[in-house]
Amino acid sequence: MKKTHNAKPICIIKVGETYPESVAQTGDFEDWLIAGMRLPRDAVRVVDARDGQPLPAPTDCAGVLIGGAHAMITDDLPWMLRLAEWTRHVVTAQVPFLGICFGHQMLARAMGGSVDFHPQGREIGSVPIALHAAAGSDPLFAAMTHHFPAHAVHAQSVRRLPPGGVLLAGNDYEPHHAFRIGVCAWGLQFHPEFNPARLSVYIDRLTPALQAAGKDVAAIVAGLVETPASASLLRRFASLALAEACD
Repeated sequence: MKKTHNAKPICIIKVGETYPESVAQTGDFEDWLIAGMRLPRDAVRVVDARDGQPLPAPTDCAGVLIGGAHAMITDDLPWMLRLAEWTRHVVTAQVPFLGICFGHQMLARAMGGSVDFHPQGREIGSVPIALHAAAGSDPLFAAMTHHFPAHAVHAQSVRRLPPGGVLLAGNDYEPHHAFRIGVCAWGLQFHPEFNPARLSVYIDRLTPALQAAGKDVAAIVAGLVETPASASLLRRFASLALAEACD
């Protein structure tokens, strides 16, 4: 696909912060996403959905990215409901959209799916991801290998895909790790913006809860690996958005 010039920014909708020690080391979620897309800062606009500032018109964005949060989407806070309505407009306008973790769940819920706590508890660590057949012709996933590792940390998950959602990837623990709805709106439950050091902070913070749930924390730490295939999805999304992939 030939890349074309696009003066519109990719809009990152901020929905939360990572832990202070991570911010001090490598910045916040939006910094990880910008670095992962390998874009200059002036090619991106960051808008915090929680503080009441107006969300951009979908058509003023080359693409939209909603990342992670420590909040639970089922809290249905007013800003979450406003963001869900806006997300529906983005999908309808066929603006390239990528939701990660909280953003993945927001996309599913906004479009008629369901989200709740995972019945087996939190998934955390470097986890295996397997693609489904539909990924072979998907613009975002077509170049991916059938199996790859990715970083995950989530307590809630998409329990039912929205009507028309196309399942792209999953694993035995979490069947809905990736899906597409419409022409170019994708949700990823895993984190392409994480690396082992960033995920280690989460494991450290959550160790008491993980141990109380019977998780082998030492094994989770020992299993952390680099995830270049997963990370490549951010660059691929930026390329698709800036190439006006939905036109």
